[in-house]
Amino acid sequence: MRTQAIILSVASAFRSFPAPPRNNTPRLVSLPELNAHLMKHLLLAALLLAATGATAQTTAPAETEAVKKTIQTFFEGMRKGDSTMVRSTIAPGAVFHTMATRNGTTQLRVENPAEFVKAVGTPHKEVWDERTTFDKVLIDANLASVWTPYEFYLGSTFSHCGYNSFQLVKLAGGWKIAHVIDTRRKEKCK
Repeated sequence: MRTQAIILSVASAFRSFPAPPRNNTPRLVSLPELNAHLMKHLLLAALLLAATGATAQTTAPAETEAVKKTIQTFFEGMRKGDSTMVRSTIAPGAVFHTMATRNGTTQLRVENPAEFVKAVGTPHKEVWDERTTFDKVLIDANLASVWTPYEFYLGSTFSHCGYNSFQLVKLAGGWKIAHVIDTRRKEKCK
């Protein structure tokens, strides 16, 4: 939409330029006259860009916080061993992947979200504590992509680290995790 407004503005700059006289004799236009005419329309295009950018920025912080809240709830549920809390953050049909390196070869494994939720809710000795920070949160309409570095602890003992890449969708019930893929390693964590 923004690009279309700019194109129309620039196109109108050329259309609204004074037409040649009726006798089809070319009219010479001075460089200052040409510059003034074009600058007027480029200024209009710049103002349109600024106005649409300002509108987008007023809604983005609330959406960014809502996306982050979904991910925070997911990990809070893991820490508490609360499968219901974790399940509430996952979209129907979600896909979980993990990447690992075995014998120098990268492997991609599919994890079943239902089995993951069941494992979270199954009593275990140590708290599953995935400590994340938000590196990047990108949102376009009802799609969000989030990059979170993490360190995973079993209780107070470090287990592994890596990055999560979340894809979230905004459904009727709010932002839900549609896909997560992560890396896992034990060294070079910071």
